[in-house]
Amino acid sequence: MESILELIKSPWPWYIGGALIGLMVPLLLFFANKQFGISSTLSNICAACIPIKGKYQFDWKKGKWNMTIALGIVAGSYIAANFLRTDGFHIDISEDTIADLQLIGVHSSKELFAPTEIFSWESLFSFKGIIFIVLGGFLVGFGTRYAGGCTSGHAIMGLSLFNLGSLVAVIGFFVGGLIVTHLLLPYLIN
Repeated sequence: MESILELIKSPWPWYIGGALIGLMVPLLLFFANKQFGISSTLSNICAACIPIKGKYQFDWKKGKWNMTIALGIVAGSYIAANFLRTDGFHIDISEDTIADLQLIGVHSSKELFAPTEIFSWESLFSFKGIIFIVLGGFLVGFGTRYAGGCTSGHAIMGLSLFNLGSLVAVIGFFVGGLIVTHLLLPYLIN
C-alpha cells in the first residue's frame, strides 16, 4: 500500500496523463453517449443558480454529468494539493525557456511554476494586472463562446471525431498562444 501511495505522489510523465485523458473520449462515447468538454459547465451552473423562464430558458439538468466532472476536477485538485504533495516537488523548465523568459523580464521562472513578475498580488492590482485579468478573461470567454467550445473540448473530443471546425479552432488556439507569447507578452511584462 505504501508503494502505491508513493507512486501516486510522484510526478508522472506527460504521456501517461495524456493517455488517461485520451481514454475519456471513447469511454464517454461508448458508455454514456456524451462528449467531453468543460466550458459548457459555466452555462449549466448559471442556469441552475439563476433560472430564467421564457425564450432563453436553459435546461441545466441535461448537463449534470458535466457538472459532476467539473466538481471532480476541483475535488481532485484539492486532494492532490493538500494530501498528495511531496516536499521535493518541482517543475523542470528547460534552460532555453528560462533564458527566453529572462530576456523579457521574468527572473523567477526557476523557483516557481508561476513567475512572480506575472502572478503576484502586487502585479495583479497594477494597471497591467487589471488589463491582464479583465481583457484576458473577456477574450478567453469570447473566444470560447465564438469557437463553440474550449481547448479541451475541441482538442481532445473534436479532433478525435475528425471535426473540421475543431481543427480550425485548435489551430487558432495555438496561433493565438504563439502571438501572445512572442509578440505581446514581452511588451506587457516590461
